[in-house]
Amino acid sequence: MYAVVETGGKQYRVSPGQTVRVDRLDGDIGSQVTLDKVLLLSDKETQVGSPYVDGATVSAEIVEQHRTRKVVVFKYRHKKRYRVKRGHRQYYTALRIKDILAT
Repeated sequence: MYAVVETGGKQYRVSPGQTVRVDRLDGDIGSQVTLDKVLLLSDKETQVGSPYVDGATVSAEIVEQHRTRKVVVFKYRHKKRYRVKRGHRQYYTALRIKDILAT
């Protein structure tokens, strides 16, 4: 059984027991999160939402709140003495998928 959920403007294929990294969600480590924007649900038969599957939810537990590795952005213009170096670290939340519920 798997589902495709939407969170943070991105889509993720999830199944029970899987750990997935998503854009930061509010909550403490160990708290429960319910993802209700289920786009597709596949068990014995597949249900495709328009845009979401009615009554389908995915329950998950927050296992980590952290930041990714630093991405270095370097801009350079040839012969103009222009150099800019910046770094960025994106916040993320790691979720452990507990259950996929459909009605």
